[in-house]
Amino acid sequence: MANNITFIGAGNMATAIIGGLLDSGVDPATITATSPNESELAPVKARLGIHTSTDNNAAVADADVVVLAVKPQIMRSVCEQLSASVQHQQPLVISIAAGLDADTIDQWLGGNNAMVRCMPNTPSLVGYGASGLYANAKVSSEQREAATQLMEAVGIVEWVEEEGLLDAVTAVSGSAPAYFFLMFEAMEEAAVKLGLPAATARRLAIQTALGAATMAQQSEKDPATLKQNVMSPGGTTERAIQHMENAQLRTTIADAMQACADRAQAMAQELSDR
Repeated sequence: MANNITFIGAGNMATAIIGGLLDSGVDPATITATSPNESELAPVKARLGIHTSTDNNAAVADADVVVLAVKPQIMRSVCEQLSASVQHQQPLVISIAAGLDADTIDQWLGGNNAMVRCMPNTPSLVGYGASGLYANAKVSSEQREAATQLMEAVGIVEWVEEEGLLDAVTAVSGSAPAYFFLMFEAMEEAAVKLGLPAATARRLAIQTALGAATMAQQSEKDPATLKQNVMSPGGTTERAIQHMENAQLRTTIADAMQACADRAQAMAQELSDR
């Protein structure tokens, strides 16, 4: 891991990553987080023991890695104010903002920067994230490893070699926690109709999802085989799966993921035009 890491922004995702870094043994003295509001920084400093600052440029002055963790809507103004400091320091810049492509952010920062664009997801907040990363041509192998270590502090990392594939990452992991939450919601509602108390149904559905995910993660078998192993000919699981297949569940999922990827592309265009 690089010597000094500065987070521009001290919100939930930034503090989750910082917490993961600290848990992995990174020295809190090497981490700085910034915010225009001292009231936001005070509890972060007290809880994590890191440096904090309301001055973005001062925080970047000796940074090896700068993590841009602000809302996409204010990214341009933040980057333009930082451009002189970034050009002088030449850190690795990692953006975790949704929708903004690396070239756009690079231009706002003055150009010719080593840029990594990251698409994390909300389970990163509890250490079970899945992040897709893309690096531009300026990123060295050492910087790529630094980005990997940073995001592995909150989950798994998968690199893509084309930035456009981050739209697919958004569809399969970035937005996907909501797909599973919808599944839990629907299963709970259906179980209540079958007579179970809502709290019981929720616990059973969530624990079952956790167990299925753990089995899939630990098994060498693919999901199709694991699914088949649960199904007995003429049994209850087979009947349920047949119903889902007949209802075109696969098509619904594919269409939803395509809509997600299409929207990611459109949002990137809207944000870069601002």
